Amino acid sequence: MKKPVYTGLTAATAAYLIWGLSPVYWKSLAAVPAFEILMHRMVWSFVFLFPLIVFTGRLAAFKSAVKSPKIMLILFATTLLVGFNWFLFIWAINSNHILQTSLGYYITPLVSVLLGMVFLKERLRRMQIAALILATFAVGMMTVRYGRFPWVSLSLAFSFGLYGLIRKIAPVGALVGLTVETMVLSIPAVGYLGYIDMLGKSSFMRAGTETDLLLAGAALVTALPLLLFTFGARRLHLSTIGFLQYLAPSCTFLLAILVYHEPLTRPQLVAFMLIWTALGLYSVDSINHYRKNR
Repeated sequence: MKKPVYTGLTAATAAYLIWGLSPVYWKSLAAVPAFEILMHRMVWSFVFLFPLIVFTGRLAAFKSAVKSPKIMLILFATTLLVGFNWFLFIWAINSNHILQTSLGYYITPLVSVLLGMVFLKERLRRMQIAALILATFAVGMMTVRYGRFPWVSLSLAFSFGLYGLIRKIAPVGALVGLTVETMVLSIPAVGYLGYIDMLGKSSFMRAGTETDLLLAGAALVTALPLLLFTFGARRLHLSTIGFLQYLAPSCTFLLAILVYHEPLTRPQLVAFMLIWTALGLYSVDSINHYRKNR
């Protein structure tokens, strides 16, 4: 294996493992309200990311994005989507819905295909259509048999899918875009955190040094895997990235079952098996299409 490919594979794998194991991190902050965690995540992420913008020579691109009304309008929309996605994920983890988050990120690639068909008029190939039908059947079966609509899973999948769709039309890189997004939310976040601190309801500086460090460390959980993923994606084939993306929800699935002992009912297991089959079809189709058009 060539060195650039090896380093790229290592970086991308590390990124997906961090994302997949992140429930352990958020579980350690279970005593802090999810919304307060989100506000800290935004503020500390911006504090961490902005120096990176300067250090990597992207300050001009950052200023250009901030000065462009069109780009800022696009990034404002993505900010709302990513903020909602992060909040729901943290809430779900600390409310013992880890299996639903795993299912949500398993079906995200299929949701992205669906959104591409609806909004970008992309034509679906036969195996993509089959994968979507299987995924839809799985969600419907879970709703009927399990008696509960998997709204957490679908909300995570569609919010992240829409986030990716809108970011496609924003002419900014991943690092610059994320920095602008965290900046936009940091402004109201600082106000909110100051307000609850005045009321004496803030966890920061009140719940112990460990909690303070974990809240500030949310920046690393946010930015580090993104940087590793960006580094790895530039050195790997699209088909390799396609397979690696299933590492994160697989880790989350195992955590839910083996570590946090969430019950896995038969309808849920059948639904997961259908989703895994759909993802298998999707992956094979993506690899074949990539090889034909390389």
